[in-house]
Amino acid sequence: MKVLVTGGSGMVGSALASALTSRQTLTVVSASRRSGRVRNTHTAPMAELACRADHGALLSGIDTLYHLAARVHIMDDPAADPLTAFREVNTAGTLNLAHQAAAAGVRRFVFVSSIKVNGEATEPGHPFHHDDPPAPQDPYGISKREGEDGLREIAAATGMEVVIVRPPLVYGPGVKANFAAMMRAVQRGLPLPLGAVTHNRRSLVALDNLVDLLITCIDHPAAANQTFLVSDGEDLSTAGLLRRLGQAMGKPARLLPAPPSLLQLGATMVGKRDMAQRLLGNLQVDIDHTRQTLDWTPPISVDEGLRRAAAGLTAR
Repeated sequence: MKVLVTGGSGMVGSALASALTSRQTLTVVSASRRSGRVRNTHTAPMAELACRADHGALLSGIDTLYHLAARVHIMDDPAADPLTAFREVNTAGTLNLAHQAAAAGVRRFVFVSSIKVNGEATEPGHPFHHDDPPAPQDPYGISKREGEDGLREIAAATGMEVVIVRPPLVYGPGVKANFAAMMRAVQRGLPLPLGAVTHNRRSLVALDNLVDLLITCIDHPAAANQTFLVSDGEDLSTAGLLRRLGQAMGKPARLLPAPPSLLQLGATMVGKRDMAQRLLGNLQVDIDHTRQTLDWTPPISVDEGLRRAAAGLTAR
């Protein structure tokens, strides 16, 4: 079996490609627009994800395609029209690739989407489910939702199996952005005013748990044309996450008990409401459908996932 991983130079893509090579029956091709090699895999340059890009040479002989390449969500997007920019890559580019994949005889197309297709937040005790009506609220989430819709239409028209996986925040060795900043703050012993943020709950997924689920989806017969949510199976408050991250790093988190309402007000006044939502609000996912359909359980715990993420930060 020949497997293609797009976005192969990214944190998830490179980890997935490396893990797939442990299956001796697989030939793994890691494709990316950026240079970089993944051990024991074939690497190939990838054309820009766009509505008219030609991926024919890349798709020759591929049985299963993992599509991770995307225009990723970023804070303070510099694009003049972010929705158009996201649609060009995450919707039109994805669907162009999928049409060509179906024509090339690809059996299964695994699309790594985002929990942002469900929305930005949940009410306490009411997590997102795989079959909830989509409610994306930002350009990135909208583009991923439209990509999902188009893939389902292609699957119905061509018979190519489509599997959609919606992860929340992924952490692990090489994690960047806000999670990396939080890790560095704990590592340096900086005081953080989040000690009272104990009542919210957020779902996260360790890199190795996400990779394990993606590999499960390569040939599981029940995965075809399904949508799966994924997490570590344990939701944490912001204060709880920071304390356990400190334990993983051997540096207890220095948390100050500022009232969450005051933090929310301050963030709103300086235009950081979205950041406050991520730190103070809830975002939970229900993975019962994933567990039951695939007979899948996250292989590592939150604490082990945080330990591996911390080790990755120390190694750099």
